[in-house]
Amino acid sequence: MADQQYDVVVAGAGMVGAAFAALLATKELAAKEQAANEQGKSLRIAILEARPFQMPDLSEHFDPRVVALAEPSRQLLEDVGVWSQIATRRACAYQRMEVWESDGTGHIEFDCVEVRQSSLGHIVENALIVDGLLQKIEMLDNVDLLCPVKLTGLETTKDGVVISLEDGATIFTKLLAAADGAQSKVRELCGLQLRQWEYGHHAIVTSITTEAEHNFTARQRFLPDGTLAFLPLETEQGDCHQCSIVWSQQEEVAESLMALDDNKFCTALEQAGSHCLGKIVAVDKRYKIPLKQRHAVDYVVPGIALMGDAAHTIHPLAGQGVNLGFQDVITLVEEVERAVSRGLSPGDMWALGRYQRRRKPHNLGTMAVMEGFKRLFEDQPLPVRLLRNYGMSAINRLGPVKNLLVRQAMGL
Repeated sequence: MADQQYDVVVAGAGMVGAAFAALLATKELAAKEQAANEQGKSLRIAILEARPFQMPDLSEHFDPRVVALAEPSRQLLEDVGVWSQIATRRACAYQRMEVWESDGTGHIEFDCVEVRQSSLGHIVENALIVDGLLQKIEMLDNVDLLCPVKLTGLETTKDGVVISLEDGATIFTKLLAAADGAQSKVRELCGLQLRQWEYGHHAIVTSITTEAEHNFTARQRFLPDGTLAFLPLETEQGDCHQCSIVWSQQEEVAESLMALDDNKFCTALEQAGSHCLGKIVAVDKRYKIPLKQRHAVDYVVPGIALMGDAAHTIHPLAGQGVNLGFQDVITLVEEVERAVSRGLSPGDMWALGRYQRRRKPHNLGTMAVMEGFKRLFEDQPLPVRLLRNYGMSAINRLGPVKNLLVRQAMGL
């Protein structure tokens, strides 16, 4: 007999795990209120997080990790009831995007006006999203946040999963939803196989202050040995001289950039970005992250489902990683709701199979497109570069085609 019992346990209290728990609990509560079913029992949900959560001090600096939220992801946060709080604290809606090549004339510009939207998306710090979701979870009576606890073992039964913790305690759940990151312990313990390969690149991430305002424009430059993105940020006071950067470089180049002092790094960054924002006035602490592509062969086994980075990681070329994870959340919540409404267990294999069939093709398709873009913009022979530049400029002149691309990227 397990020490504790839940209907659903979520491994990982990051953005994807916290969003899943909050959305499932919120939608279930709304459905019960609509049906006036006060006697119905709510699903009991627990979140297991191995690391103690401590909100970083963002009073003087931005969180170096940011996400470019597409509209469906922003809508998820609104459905949960946390978006207004996040947006009030700090979120930057970007209205334009510029993409250009370093050694040619290829250039594309996207504008939200052309697709009749108020913005193309929102740049938001990871920490603000997690903090908003965890504050919401604290208000939900049927969700317990168990932190810090470390999962050490799993045993599947005909009714669900028994989870063993490092302190010797056990938890029984009908569904274990794994959102415990790229190095997922749940994925390892339940034997789900992984296909992965190294990009040979590292991403340097940090926040910078620039001489010129960003004008709510996201900028991405394709370099011969990587990509450089300037993602606009805005302070609570409305200052628009800050950007988050994601600079993907070959491993040895990234190492040499990390070894530079701040002044020399800023000079290198100005040159790599073709001085698009003038001088780089200041730079925060830099972080270097190895880039790998991973994809689980299967997302589900009886009673267990993978979400987000536990199921797939992709190159940060278009900022789609978290958006894919949030789409996993929306789909798995829908399938759990469908199963429960039919009197089935939240971890019923029929529901989990539907989740995998709905998400796997979309995730694989996005990963294939991102891999194609990465290979296309790697250093190529002159004829390929000329054709690539011509294609970018041609698309920029074809309004309907360009607008179709941007609407798909926005999830519209």
